[in-house]
Amino acid sequence: LTSSNGTSWTARSSGTSRDLHGVTYGNSTFVAVESQLILTSSNNGTTWTSTSSGTSRDLNGVTYANSTFVTVGTSGTILTSSDGISWVSSSISEVGSDHLSNVAYGNNIFVLTGNANSKIYTSSNLTSATIRKSCSGSCKAVTYGNNKFIVGASQKIYTSSSDGSTWSETWPSGVSNLYIRGIIYANSIYVAVGASGTILTSSDGTTWTSRTSG
Repeated sequence: LTSSNGTSWTARSSGTSRDLHGVTYGNSTFVAVESQLILTSSNNGTTWTSTSSGTSRDLNGVTYANSTFVTVGTSGTILTSSDGISWVSSSISEVGSDHLSNVAYGNNIFVLTGNANSKIYTSSNLTSATIRKSCSGSCKAVTYGNNKFIVGASQKIYTSSSDGSTWSETWPSGVSNLYIRGIIYANSIYVAVGASGTILTSSDGTTWTSRTSG
């Protein structure tokens, strides 16, 4: 689906009936990912071209950072590309076969979230990594903004130092079913969304306010 205003949406043909798990934009190109295909669009998302991902593993998250597209998935899958079309596989021994759910970039650091092993990893080059934190439950969403990373998990929200080396954790008050699935930073606000219609907002990544989603 594409929209110029976020209210009116137009359905586009993707060429696949499989679940699409993530989308990003960079280098004048939109990139969407699923388990076996990577889709690209260079005309505002109107038409899409598919290319093989080179793997049968689920690709869960994708971002564009440091002039590179990066997508991550199950069994430690990490793929990188400069144009969204030709992809190179990378492996990180510290990640192993962890099911990676998402990736974000900031302050010259990649942060990867692990769903199976419930770990938060940092990497400067996507060839080696450091395990920074064990999540209480699955580590899912991650974003970077205001000089820190925020990770949403199935039981808590984690906030990092500027370099991702140290992390604090919180359980927002008044939320019984946290399970964060997506998180972003924009307009000086973090917004996290999750199970059972959960929407949370925060100005600092530490104190969160529950909003009514309807």
